[in-house]
Amino acid sequence: MVRKGVWIIVLVVLFIGCKAKKRVAYGDRQKDKGKESVKIKKTQKEDDGLYPLPEDTGKFVRFEISSISEYIRTFSEIAQFEMKAYGIPASITLAQGLLESGFGRGELAKKTNNHFGIKCHTGWKGDYDFHDDDERGECFRKYNHPMYSYRDHSIFLANRSRYAFLFDLPPNDYKRWAKGLRQAGYATDKRYPQKLIQLIEQHRLHRFDRPIVRQRNRQREVVALPERNIYIVKKGDTLYSISRRYLVSVDELKQWNGITNNTISIGQELSIKSTQINK
Repeated sequence: MVRKGVWIIVLVVLFIGCKAKKRVAYGDRQKDKGKESVKIKKTQKEDDGLYPLPEDTGKFVRFEISSISEYIRTFSEIAQFEMKAYGIPASITLAQGLLESGFGRGELAKKTNNHFGIKCHTGWKGDYDFHDDDERGECFRKYNHPMYSYRDHSIFLANRSRYAFLFDLPPNDYKRWAKGLRQAGYATDKRYPQKLIQLIEQHRLHRFDRPIVRQRNRQREVVALPERNIYIVKKGDTLYSISRRYLVSVDELKQWNGITNNTISIGQELSIKSTQINK
């Protein structure tokens, strides 16, 4: 009887263990002092053809930064990767990260890994939290890893038409980039450009732009194309990525094809009136 009882207990334990393993944690909402914080289900980052981001384990990873110089050492290479992929000067990315996050020690950066002060905006489907900014309790994007914040910053600028003119500037012209960000409405602070420029020059952040510019100049191969070329949109294409390929502006692409917004679809034929291509 004792042996039979032991086997029954073992079977019950195994059954409960199996049931526990089958549980799935979905997004739950918790309220803390009247403000809502959201946890989302673990997701796997898709391979977007760019440098690999760390796997999203569902855990919140925060870097402990003690100084501006440590922030620059930690994120300068990431800013250069983003410059290679999207064309935003690494100096601008680093300066914005320093300013918006309080070199990683600001309240918003610590609780959300949001290093660029990007608010939720319509269509944001990721995690978020609330923070007092221009108004009380505004919604800000939240990331499980700071590198996701850097990638989202690049996508945010590259995919919004109001910033499109910036990508026609020389990639190392940080002064015009700084002024253009304020002009496009990135920040309400009238001294925003001066603050970015001061950070860049004080900490020599422009030194991170130069190797990328030199590398792009070496890799650029200009070849002749027919006077009129048809490009078929593929998965992952954006108006910006196509404009960089053919060395034209986004506005030119839209004008040639009668496009009034930034939306294109897979299989769509675009007319390219260019005699150059950037391989």
